[in-house]
Amino acid sequence: METIRIDILNPKAKNILKELADLNLIKINKEKKKSDFSVLLKKLRTKSKGEISLEEVTKEVEEVRKSRYAK
Repeated sequence: METIRIDILNPKAKNILKELADLNLIKINKEKKKSDFSVLLKKLRTKSKGEISLEEVTKEVEEVRKSRYAK
């Protein structure tokens, strides 16, 4: 079996593909598009040096709160 990705430019082509799927000649799998947020998270996680502790997270949150409310 071979898998290819296509971009449909004309709605008629989509109907043809549906007809081919109805004849069990092809199988249509919908591809889930990754959100920009999930892509960003993955990028950030790959740059991570390791897991951070709860204390480190708490310290960072407290610093941000202090700077925000000091204004």
